[in-house]
Amino acid sequence: MFILDLKSRTPIYEQLKNKTLEMIIAGVIQQDSQLPSVRALAKELGVNPNTIQKAYQDMEREGIIYSVAGRGSFVSDIKSVKEKQRDVELKNLEEICIKLKNNKVSKQDVLSKVEKVYSEEGIV
Repeated sequence: MFILDLKSRTPIYEQLKNKTLEMIIAGVIQQDSQLPSVRALAKELGVNPNTIQKAYQDMEREGIIYSVAGRGSFVSDIKSVKEKQRDVELKNLEEICIKLKNNKVSKQDVLSKVEKVYSEEGIV
């Protein structure tokens, strides 16, 4: 289900969060689907259960999943997950734009790159 890169600089809990989010957005994991238990997933991936617990806690705090006492963790409303992800990505874009501006990259250069990406994807 999850493939982690143990050599990556990205922490394992973040990789797990990102992969889970990708799978939710892609429709691989459906709304209200139960996620594997912390212990089961830790055993499957060969990582410390605390790592899985941290990923689950972060995802719950961000509204990606919810927990039911004694039952486990489940995927939240997919529409709200997608909206939250959109907000995160727009915030990331804003931070990148600030860095570009500080490095004296012109607004026109940035906009032309955006136009190029959107035209290649066929998104208006």
